[in-house]
Amino acid sequence: MTPLSVSPQWLREHLDDEDLVVVDATNHLPVPTDGPYVPESGAQTYRAEHIPGALFADLLGDFADPEAAEPWTAPDYERFAAAAGALGIGDGAKVVVYDQHDGFWATRFWWHLRYEGFDSVTVLDGGLPAWKAAGFEVTDVVPEPTPRTFTGTRRPELIRSTEEIAANLEDEGTILVNVLDEATYRGEVDTYARRGHIPGSINLPVFTLRDPETGTLRPLEELREEFEKAGLLDEGTRVVTYCGGGIAATGVAHALALAGRDDVAIYDGSMTAWAGNPDLPLVTGDSPR
Repeated sequence: MTPLSVSPQWLREHLDDEDLVVVDATNHLPVPTDGPYVPESGAQTYRAEHIPGALFADLLGDFADPEAAEPWTAPDYERFAAAAGALGIGDGAKVVVYDQHDGFWATRFWWHLRYEGFDSVTVLDGGLPAWKAAGFEVTDVVPEPTPRTFTGTRRPELIRSTEEIAANLEDEGTILVNVLDEATYRGEVDTYARRGHIPGSINLPVFTLRDPETGTLRPLEELREEFEKAGLLDEGTRVVTYCGGGIAATGVAHALALAGRDDVAIYDGSMTAWAGNPDLPLVTGDSPR
C-alpha cells in the first residue's frame, strides 16, 4: 500500500527506484493582504532547481480546463490522462509529488490523481524546503520523461460543483470546511469578489496544520484530536473542503486522509466561483464550531 506521505530521507533512499516518478507541482500565488490574487506557473523556478530526476506538472496549463472561468479547474478525464501519461504517470508507476512552497500544490496533484482513479501517489512532507534543509542536492537538469499509458476510473464523490454545494446547504450530514485564514473567513478582507464564507461552513485554517519552522505536518496525534473536536472524523458524515480556488482545500483533505478519512471531497471552484456569483449567499463572522 502506498504511503500518503514520505520524508526527504525516504525519498533520497528510493530516488533510483524503478518506476518511481518524482513530480514538482509548484505554482506561485502571491496573495495580497487586500485585493485579488494572480496565479503564476512554477515552471521557471522548477527549471532553476529541483530534486534530481523530478518532472514538472503544469497545474495551471496541462492539468487544468482551458475553457473554465476559474484557474486550476479540473479538466475532462481525457485531457488529464494525456498529460499524466506524457509525464510517465500511468500503469505501474509510483509517484512522489512535492512543491517549492507550503505543500498545497503537491496535495492538489495528489488529490487530482486520486480523483482520476490513480492511488500510487504520495506527498513529500515539507516539499523542496525540507529536502534542501536535509542537505540533499538539487539540480537544474531537466530530464526526459518516459511516457506511459494512464488508465483510471474517476471518483465523482471526491469533487463538488457550485451547483451541488448550493443545493445542499441545508444538509446536516455534510460538514463544509473553509480552510482559509480567519480574517478572510470572517469577511474582513477583499481577496475575493465578495467578503465572507458559505453559510454553515466551519473554519479550519490549513496553515495551522504545519509546523511554522519546518513546514512539515504537525504530529498526527495532534491533528487527529483537532479533527475529532470539529466532528470531521464522525461516522455517517460527509466532509467537503473549500478555499479560494480548490488548492489549499486539498491540504486539509490530505491531512484528514492521514487521520483515516480518505473520502473528503473538494469544492473545485471554491470562493472564486462562489463569491463571483452575486446570487449565492455569503455570511460574515466567526466559525460556528
